[in-house]
Amino acid sequence: MAPAEDDISIEEKRVYAGTAGRTDAYVATDGGVVRVALSADKIGAFDMVARDPARDAAVLPRRDAPDLLGVATDDGLRVAPVGDDLAFEPVDAAPVGTEPLVAVGVHDGAFLVAGEGGEIDRVEVADDRSESAATSVGTVSDPRAIDGPLVAAGDGVHRVTRDDGASAPRALTAVGLDDARDVAGAGMPLAATTAGMYWLGNGWMTALEGDATAVAADGDGHAMAVADGALFVHGADDAEWDDETWRPSELPVDEEPVALGYGPGVSVAVTDAGTLCVDAGDGWRHQVVGVPGVAGVALAAVE
Repeated sequence: MAPAEDDISIEEKRVYAGTAGRTDAYVATDGGVVRVALSADKIGAFDMVARDPARDAAVLPRRDAPDLLGVATDDGLRVAPVGDDLAFEPVDAAPVGTEPLVAVGVHDGAFLVAGEGGEIDRVEVADDRSESAATSVGTVSDPRAIDGPLVAAGDGVHRVTRDDGASAPRALTAVGLDDARDVAGAGMPLAATTAGMYWLGNGWMTALEGDATAVAADGDGHAMAVADGALFVHGADDAEWDDETWRPSELPVDEEPVALGYGPGVSVAVTDAGTLCVDAGDGWRHQVVGVPGVAGVALAAVE
């Protein structure tokens, strides 16, 4: 078993933080949003930065301002600039408003959010939150997850598309499969469904058999997926995506991973029991965060 973070000295953490920088992992849970500080595979302090139930979280990169953390809640989208002191603000932009959201993602410089009723909206957040704008993209049946241009839903996988021309409206296009639980839209499109995990080649091709519940990718060939409760990883050196290119990866705790994510040089898996595991290339380390109802995780570079 890999050492728990308590076994790592404070001095070692300081040395590592000085060379590797800091990445914050934001874990969306039934009890709110937990922030966990990471420096490569060293796990530092963690704290509750929002106490309202969170359905999902995503980080919007920004060039001339701190990245923006977006959280899907029962009262709509909440956002806060990434930093030491997070101050969440509501984004009350019609047609999203304060309606319950079940998923949030990032695509083409804006947030994509999914409402409980299946509405998919694009939200452009302004510095003056009152000037933020939302536009409808389409509807799906029973939305579950959003990543990049992909939406996972009960009626399969959908992609946000746009006709030629910057002024053309965005729309949703159904791209196949059934009962999608999760999607990864960075790099090779991936989809986790009740029938297995798929990659998009000449149509959807089987990557892993079994009941797939989660998937994440970094856009550079690395990917993780959960099938039948077990974690599998795909390496950047593998040009193909069939089942022979995925290998099982054993976490240091006997718990099922339910939320997956990538940050700069790190892979993160959060379990159903609230344990955060991180791998920077030398194996998994873990820290018990102890929060119930984990729904998602998003990562942002801070230093």
